Amino acid sequence: MSEDAGTRSTRLAALVAPGDRIGYEGVWRTVKATATDIGAMGGLFVRVTWEEGRTERFRAGDELLTERVKA
Repeated sequence: MSEDAGTRSTRLAALVAPGDRIGYEGVWRTVKATATDIGAMGGLFVRVTWEEGRTERFRAGDELLTERVKA
């Protein structure tokens, strides 16, 4: 995967890191923080807090559309 701004690819939710941009609900959002979580049935989830506000939860194996912004 290229690190250039504007490059889009998919990444497993378990590998998302602060600074990544994720296309979610038709809007690009920036990851502020991540944490792991265990679901009621024992599944592994990733809790993503957006810089734009709100927190969402994704299954660790979900593929997310990502865009990494150059530092």
